[in-house]
Amino acid sequence: MENTSFVEKSHTVDTAFLSLNPSTLEIIGEVANTSVEEIEVKIEKAKKAQKLWSARPDEERKQILLKVAEALQSNSKYLAEWITREQGKPLSGPGANFEMQACVGWTQVPASLDLPEEIVFEDETRKDILYRNPIGIVAAIAPWNWPLMIAIWQIIPSLRMGNAVIIKPSEYTTFCSLEMIKVINTVLPEDILQVVTGKGEVGAYLTGHPEIGKIMFTGSIATGKKIIESSVKNMARLTLECGGNDAGIIVPGLDVAKHVENLFWGAFLNMGQTCACLKRLYVHEDDYEKVMNALAEYSSHIPMGNGAEETNVLGPIQNKMQYDKIQDLIRDSENIGADFRFKGQKPDLDGYFIPIMLLGNVDNGDRIVDEEQFGPVLPIIKYKTLEEAIIKANDSENGLGASVWSDDSEQAQKVAAQLEAGTVWINQHGAIHPFVPFGGAKQSGYGVEFGIEGLKAVTVPKVISIKK
Repeated sequence: MENTSFVEKSHTVDTAFLSLNPSTLEIIGEVANTSVEEIEVKIEKAKKAQKLWSARPDEERKQILLKVAEALQSNSKYLAEWITREQGKPLSGPGANFEMQACVGWTQVPASLDLPEEIVFEDETRKDILYRNPIGIVAAIAPWNWPLMIAIWQIIPSLRMGNAVIIKPSEYTTFCSLEMIKVINTVLPEDILQVVTGKGEVGAYLTGHPEIGKIMFTGSIATGKKIIESSVKNMARLTLECGGNDAGIIVPGLDVAKHVENLFWGAFLNMGQTCACLKRLYVHEDDYEKVMNALAEYSSHIPMGNGAEETNVLGPIQNKMQYDKIQDLIRDSENIGADFRFKGQKPDLDGYFIPIMLLGNVDNGDRIVDEEQFGPVLPIIKYKTLEEAIIKANDSENGLGASVWSDDSEQAQKVAAQLEAGTVWINQHGAIHPFVPFGGAKQSGYGVEFGIEGLKAVTVPKVISIKK
């Protein structure tokens, strides 16, 4: 497709925000608040488009979405460069190119799945058939950490089941999101996927609109609660993924050398700016030095810098708000006497860079343990018994993910069964899959995404009951 961007075409009135390259602090463009009048127009267009889209045969919608996957694949290099420029994650390693391949895969899978009607009961007197109908218009609120991949998680299942989507990307990652939507809309029918831009007030108006039937949100607990309040106005169905403060437990005697790479990336994928990253690591006191030293040695060889340079696999924090929050947690940890056992090398650049840090001499009750740091600072906490580790791992308002690390699979599964989280991984962390349902427990949200269960979540169940 033509290599043009939305930067030149963005709104020029009511400018609300500057989008920056977090590696260089270069200004990318101005992000405008979509006006109330514009939102109303988009909703009216979506209503009309949705009726036409849902009337198409199911197989036709599937084939169109497979063509969307092809368009994403054809433009993956271009979009990956946009991700790196605006979000910051490097092109190399598990970064922007990795994100784009996930976009392709998470488009192909919903297009490949079937959700046919189901006979839920039948006897000599009656027959009951369960159908899955589209909801109508889905409001999707996407985050800045994986701006294109998570947007795809919201867009594609919704379209697959016959809904229209109006998406609001994060104001921090607007332009890369607009570029992807532009690519997708070269394939889709007109107005079935639309976008609004700006700060939180735009999302609040959209999610509270009476024509919205479903809200999909990924972000903080605080914003998630505001989304719930918005849904009071329209009784919209909700899928909320409100982050996590994921705990990992290393069972005594682990062969750390065998697992150190997975431990590292479980914690520091996307600079720790991932909801389902490992953010608290509980280690038996006898293994503490071994684990700390292994992670420090591995971390010392991972290059950080401007993600546009192929040698780097770690990048900056995406925005100043998050950068300041992490720095505040670091200062608090210094003030309470945390043991900073490893600090990586900070690049000599103007961007929002924080080096990898491993710290000990902290415990539950300290901010760095209790608060989701969402950055490259990993607290490692000693424990004496597995029972103690399980209690401490569960001592959180969050419950998105958790992990158990052990060379004894049976023991690992027994520990995993006691952890309070939507997903518990064994000898890996954050290993999501497009066929496997994903969602949180406790205040990490409710509802699931991915696979058949994810498709069900963007439909209204309807039973037709026939008397024989």
